[in-house]
Amino acid sequence: MKGPRALNRCHSILDLRERAKRRLPSPIFDFLDGGAETETTMRRNTAAFDEENLIPRCLIDVASLNMSTQILGQNIEWPVFCGPTGTSRLFHPEGELAAARAAASAGTLYSLSTGSTYSIEDVAHASNGPKMFQVYVYKDRDITRELIERSKRSGYSALCLTVDVPVIGKRERDLRSGFGMSPKWSLNSLVSFAGHPAWVAGRIRQGALSMANFADRPERSWSIEHLDASITWKDVREIIDQWGGPFALKGVMSVEDARHAADVGVTAVIVSNHGGRQLDGAAAPIEVLPEIAGAVGDRMEVILDGGIRRGVHVLKALALGAKACSIGRPYLYGLSAGGEAGVAKALDILRTELTLAMKLSGCADIRSIDKTLIRRCL
Repeated sequence: MKGPRALNRCHSILDLRERAKRRLPSPIFDFLDGGAETETTMRRNTAAFDEENLIPRCLIDVASLNMSTQILGQNIEWPVFCGPTGTSRLFHPEGELAAARAAASAGTLYSLSTGSTYSIEDVAHASNGPKMFQVYVYKDRDITRELIERSKRSGYSALCLTVDVPVIGKRERDLRSGFGMSPKWSLNSLVSFAGHPAWVAGRIRQGALSMANFADRPERSWSIEHLDASITWKDVREIIDQWGGPFALKGVMSVEDARHAADVGVTAVIVSNHGGRQLDGAAAPIEVLPEIAGAVGDRMEVILDGGIRRGVHVLKALALGAKACSIGRPYLYGLSAGGEAGVAKALDILRTELTLAMKLSGCADIRSIDKTLIRRCL
């Protein structure tokens, strides 16, 4: 079954994941789907939502809903947006272009990764929706400054600094398959590529995959060994000053760090453990969200990133203090399953599920959602 008909048979993010698994060679799917070490944290990111029970209210007029909000200075139609994910052309030839267009059509924000396979400028031209650019700090600070200036010129509305990657976590699925900056494919990986001729043909038509934002830089100047592991809060303040607009800090998991972020002028903290791809054994974002929101929610926006697979997860995050949620794997499953239409499907699934969850919980406006809606399992 091909094309739109196959997407019509996908009724959940898990269905899109299964379709992505069928369409991608196993090393590419594992790169998308996998986490660090035993993947305990990655699984926990989603499982932890089950420990938060909803207490629905009845006899409330939910004939119409208000799901709109403002995040990082941008009005969005509902409180979910596409977080930054690199190398999207691995999953579909249209990569970041398809994701940005689908996000704009869904009335929400798209975040472009430094490690994108289409450039800052290409994505800006492809979509007129609100966009955020995500950046790392490199040892050569001119690289970081140049990326920031390019995103300014291209009309990106917000900047995001990711701070939880001083080193790359131990991703054992990738080690077993031979996936890496200089791939050394295992025999099983080569067999899997041979079994996915459509994906291989698409890659051949695309030509060599490259980090588009570094086209004029020496080869691999974007790689992990060039990231600066010595950055401090002073550097964050300097980047905020250079950017001069809405600014998000991604990778915050402690109250202390959230307070530091507020002190240096961060607009929003993104509570995230990098999808469980870095430190295995870390807490799930939903577990630390209430404390962080309680400490700094009156000083900055608090965004939850990690583990979202259902609209009801979004509702629980809002009840525990998030202003919005960022997703990564869910829309990449959609991209892998069907390009732009697949990303649109992923966003539509989550939006439809959130609509149902709000109505069934007696929430007509996201501004009415608060912690009285939640009771934690004992």
